Amino acid sequence: MLYHLFEYLESHYAFPGAGLFQFISFRAAMAILLSLGMTLLFGSRIIRSLKRLQVGETVRDLGLSGQLEKEGTPTMGGIMIIIAILIPTLLLAKLDNIYIILMLVVTVWFAGIGYIDDRLKLLRKNKDGLRGKYKILGQIAMGLVVALVMLFHQDIVVRIPAEVAIENGWEITKTFDKVIPQVNQAPITQKVVHAKAPITNVPFLKDNEFDYSFFIANNLNLVWLVFIPIVIFIITAVSNGANLTDGLDGLLSGIAAIIGATLGILAYVSSNAIVADYLNILFIPNSQELVIYSASFLGATIGFLWFNSYPASVFMGDTGSLAIGGIIAVMAVLLRKEMLIPILCGIMLMENLSVVMQVSYFKYTKKKYGEGRRIFLMSPLHHHYQKKGLHEMKIVVRFWIVAILLAVLTIITLKLR
Repeated sequence: MLYHLFEYLESHYAFPGAGLFQFISFRAAMAILLSLGMTLLFGSRIIRSLKRLQVGETVRDLGLSGQLEKEGTPTMGGIMIIIAILIPTLLLAKLDNIYIILMLVVTVWFAGIGYIDDRLKLLRKNKDGLRGKYKILGQIAMGLVVALVMLFHQDIVVRIPAEVAIENGWEITKTFDKVIPQVNQAPITQKVVHAKAPITNVPFLKDNEFDYSFFIANNLNLVWLVFIPIVIFIITAVSNGANLTDGLDGLLSGIAAIIGATLGILAYVSSNAIVADYLNILFIPNSQELVIYSASFLGATIGFLWFNSYPASVFMGDTGSLAIGGIIAVMAVLLRKEMLIPILCGIMLMENLSVVMQVSYFKYTKKKYGEGRRIFLMSPLHHHYQKKGLHEMKIVVRFWIVAILLAVLTIITLKLR
């Protein structure tokens, strides 16, 4: 909104300072400051409003230290995160950009699912909110939308050499010459194109591009049969993983901030032709606006952490956790970095796996021995460490440290091949 306004002022009136809005770095910095400032400024008021509305957390007695003390703490604080993401993005990003449009839709959609779940929990005064199958259906629906937009929207392309696009039969939307400078020699001109290519980056491999049509004998007409289920699986898995991770004060909000900063870096390098060429990763035209969105996401999660750190004054609820998971998954898919998710979202992956392993092993041993046995003292994983006697804050900080290490490793994969 402001971008288009200042673009108009610069072109028609040479308005002083309007040109700053052409720079991604300036708008990203403004997005962080605005989202963080909004959260810190209005967070206390939102918490007081939630208390007046008696939007308090219902706690089951699971025998965990300090658990019952959380009873009545305002929940649905994810509204703070959503507002702090949407407003800076609407003000500072290009609103005609398909990546921004898609991320705004994803944010509202997943926040809506979480909001319905939280409201039902409050109305029923227990933990039984929206039925699981309806949550999954909502996640599948958005996964389907994201996959179809990526497959068929003309603005979602990658830049590749013309001969590669022609050889694979990919649809070409734009052709131009790329000048490659040479040391002590005349520059080389290469024909490059923007193409609708079903490819993504693969970590650790020298030739780090993977074609999804490989699974269906390179039949481009059937690539959707592979791509759509994969996108749906990624979005559903990460969204539920984030939901499971939100079990301790500050745990998910801190991890989300670390992942958000990493996604911002990935968005920048993927949208900068020079850096993308240097790193030998896919250059994704028009994706630079995702840097603005990532900045808003980072500021919003850090701002929420101010109130959500131990002892928490507010919980994000499913309104925040489902949205955070959906946002992370969709951004990774849009940036063609979905294969980095097991590394970048390693904490969420382990939280997810701990539940799957616990439930599966319990059912297996109950059927075989007549008595269910457990791998962990309790799942998800963070509760296992609580049962071992570790203080909640120590668990959270250690999980943050692991998340930082995983984020660094994710960035290192850009060159580690």
